[in-house]
Formats: sequence, structure tokens, C-alpha cells
Amino acid sequence: MTLPDLTYIAAPMVKQSDAPFRLLTQRYGATLAYTQMLDPHKLLEDRDYLEFHQRDLTLGRGARRGTAEPVVVQLCGNDPETIVQAGKKMQGLCDGIDLNLGCPQEHALEGHYGGYLLAKKDWPLVQSIVSAMSHLLQPPTSVKLRLCPSSSPPSSTVEFAALLEHAGASWVTLHARHVSAKRRRQGAANLDVVRAVKTALKVPVVSNGNVRTWEDVQKNKAETQADGIMVGETLLGNPCVFTNVVPDPVRISLEYLEICKELHDVATYMTIEAHVKHFIEFQCSRRPWYNKFRTALSSCEEVHDIEHLLRTKVTRWRGKAAPKDYNPCIDDLEYTTD
Repeated sequence: MTLPDLTYIAAPMVKQSDAPFRLLTQRYGATLAYTQMLDPHKLLEDRDYLEFHQRDLTLGRGARRGTAEPVVVQLCGNDPETIVQAGKKMQGLCDGIDLNLGCPQEHALEGHYGGYLLAKKDWPLVQSIVSAMSHLLQPPTSVKLRLCPSSSPPSSTVEFAALLEHAGASWVTLHARHVSAKRRRQGAANLDVVRAVKTALKVPVVSNGNVRTWEDVQKNKAETQADGIMVGETLLGNPCVFTNVVPDPVRISLEYLEICKELHDVATYMTIEAHVKHFIEFQCSRRPWYNKFRTALSSCEEVHDIEHLLRTKVTRWRGKAAPKDYNPCIDDLEYTTD
């Protein structure tokens, strides 16, 4: 079974891993991108939900001159049959299917899935899910997990990862923090555990956490010896991290909007607005005009409005020349540290 290139991965992020954003990160160094965590029950019971995410994958994979951009579909849940049946709805449109074992949110706690399947009492259940996925789905099966509960021995995460490998996981991604419904992060990720998992497993291991810059990517890889590095929220501000570039915030926003127009009706307007806000905020949050930008952005109603805002008011507030007719290729980007 051929695995996708795991070197640099755009992480699954709630309502932020839309096809246009995945494609943007892959233009700038990401070798693989994940969808957001999808609900298997909705994929099986809600036709609009299923068709929306199938369209996202279909258009995303065929957007660049017929070439398929590698993508992994992430599923959640605690029932092997439901997860497998949902996976079969998506398997022809992706390069892997991942089981989420890290979601820390309240709804995961209430539904008993994600990061709340890490206790030892749930290990047999998780093994049965991974085994069913690996045997009954066509693409390779992967798992993304967090550290086992702090009440467990420090070696428990390594032990659990080895069991997942034995159950059929083709690769393992570790976000080396504990699950907390109240705080998504509690200190730095423990990269020593990633290194221990990498040493123990034969399948590839991906490290997730502690990345803000390209230097952090290199440091993480050196410390963990992981086969790949996954980055999440940092990419929201700078989708070019994997190319060691800080792009001009207006131009990268315009490039994203061009992809959104190409892939019509894939990303929701709320998602598009959120991405543009992140791009501008990443470099300009302390500028005197930033609050005016947020107010103006919230008044926009469609992609054309956002584009006009960027090309006129934001450009004027920054004291920049108006962007020329936009050509979304790397040679046309002007990089700044605005």
C-alpha cells in the first residue's frame, strides 16, 4: 500500500480545512492536507452534509490542471461499523482515512470519542475500530492521538501507539499534549514522547505541536526524528510556513479568494471571512487600522466585497500601492514583514 508524502502536513482544523485553504497550503510546501474532523453519523444520515464534503474533495482534488492534491479524510466516533460505512462514502476521494483520537472539545466528551478514547479501558474498542478500518477501507488508515491521560504511566502513550500499529494503522500522528475540554493547550508539546513513539514503531510517525516558524519545523524534526511534521493554527496566519516565507498579507488573502472563486460553493462564506481575518491579523493586529478592518470585514456580504475591501481600504490604510491585476502564482507575490 502506497502512503502519501507525510513530510509536511496541514492539520485538520474545525471549519478551517476547506479545499481552497488546503490547496493554498499545498502551493506553499504542504505535501499533504487533512479535512476537518467529519461526523460519520452525518455522512450517513444527512445528504446535504455528505454532498457538501464530497464536493469539497472532488473539486479540491481536481482543481489544479487535473492533478489530485493529496488529502486525508478525518473521521471521529466510537462505533466500528458506523465509521467504516462512512469511510466507504469518502474512500474514492482521498488518499487516507484518519481516526481522530485527540479532539478535546465538550461535544467529544459528551459523545465519548476523540481524545476521550485514550483511557486504557477504551483501548480494545479503539483497536477494533482501527482494525475494521484497515481491513475494510481501501485507502490506508491512520490515527491522530494525544497523550494518554496523565493518570496513566508515562509510557502508556507509547504502548497504545504500538497497539494501534498492530491493529493496522499505516502511520501515527501524535499531538503530544494532554486532552483538556477547557484549555486546548497546557504548556508545550512533549516532544520526548514523540521521539519515544518513533523509536518504538515501525510505521511512520508524524509530530504535531510547538511550531510557529520554519525554524520550529526543523527543530521539531531534529528532536523527534519524526517522519513528518503536522502544523495547524500557525498555518492559519501564515499558510507559507513550509516554504520559510512570510507572505504579504493582502496578496495571500487575494490568492486564497481566487481559489475560492475557482472552487465555487466549496467553502462557506463564514469560513472564507475567517481565513482572510487570520491572514491579516497575523501580521497587522497591532496596526492602528486593524480594528477598522475587522469592522469593515464584518460588513462584507460576499467574496467580491472582501476583495474590494482588501484592494482599496486596506491597501490605503497600509500606505501601499494598489495591487495590480492579480495573478495567483508565486512569482507575482511580494513578500513583506508588514
